[in-house]
Amino acid sequence: METISSDHLIGKSVWVKETRKRIKQVAGYRSNVLIQGPSGTGKELVARALHTHSQRADSPFIPVNCSAIPSTLFSSQLFGHAKGAFTGAEHAALGCFRAAEGGTIFLDEIGELDLDMQAKLLRVLQNGEVTPVGSHQSKPVDVRVIAATNRNLQKEVDEKRFRLDLFYRINVIVIHTQPLLDRPEDIEVLANHILAKTSIEYGLPLKRLSPEVLSLFQNHDWAGNVRELENVLERALLFSDDDVVGIDALDELVALENKQEKAKRDALWSDREPSAPFRHASSRLSGNPEVEPAPEAKWLTLAEMEADYLRRTLEEMFFNQSAAARVLGVDRKLLARKIRKYGIVLPPQRRGRPTKSQSHLSKK
Repeated sequence: METISSDHLIGKSVWVKETRKRIKQVAGYRSNVLIQGPSGTGKELVARALHTHSQRADSPFIPVNCSAIPSTLFSSQLFGHAKGAFTGAEHAALGCFRAAEGGTIFLDEIGELDLDMQAKLLRVLQNGEVTPVGSHQSKPVDVRVIAATNRNLQKEVDEKRFRLDLFYRINVIVIHTQPLLDRPEDIEVLANHILAKTSIEYGLPLKRLSPEVLSLFQNHDWAGNVRELENVLERALLFSDDDVVGIDALDELVALENKQEKAKRDALWSDREPSAPFRHASSRLSGNPEVEPAPEAKWLTLAEMEADYLRRTLEEMFFNQSAAARVLGVDRKLLARKIRKYGIVLPPQRRGRPTKSQSHLSKK
């Protein structure tokens, strides 16, 4: 396995390889970069890799959590302030942009900024200079801007929650991060790396994961992505007394997995009524005269029942084959063969991982 340093993405998936390549292609330029992807998928890691591989690597990398800045303090924290600019301003402050001079500023969760803050940020990006609070003198800044968000900024623009001009300013180069669910081949590599790193930090002996744990990890949804994996492994390391981390050290994850699977099954069938042949058959067996078989009722063959069952399951999982395979308890390759066998058509626009608004069933 290739040696991995802290500024590199960890894994062996196609996405990791392509993202490493893209980082090296664009790192040397000062173009603004927008990193989009779900929470916990390593957006800051990508930003740090861009900085590390650039000519700005010897200058500061300043991360800013936009969602944590109150609107009243936005200008002061990002652009600085003069001494006496407001009550408590006993000293002048550079602000994040000037602190990052010659380097990179990372604006995480930029989609959380309100329109007023977006306008202030846009002026800085357009003019390349900041005006500290309490001062009338602008200060030039030389920084590369890397922004990140877990929102769909194009949708935010369409719904008037994000400025179109700011969107075009930060959307020069786009890099997308992927959830763990879409790159399961990275899970084992990531888990071993995190386990080794955490063991060193805590001064504990190096431990390995049991085959049962690895299997559980491969089948878990990882809604929290790498951040959730880190939390699970930290707890497992602390509660494992052996050299091997076993299932017994993952009580919380096992309980969550069981709860999610039960919720999926309940959601699939709670609102459904038996198909006509089963309703009529059950009424005859129970002696209930109120329900008579419909003349057109047809008893389905085993193959027809299986095809219908697969089709309905895929629909409930929004045509996410990985999620459908887990619900059905079969290998994804077997599911794919069944789909081809029965000629089930998968809508092209709905292939792959469901959107956030559609994933309530597979995430429960």
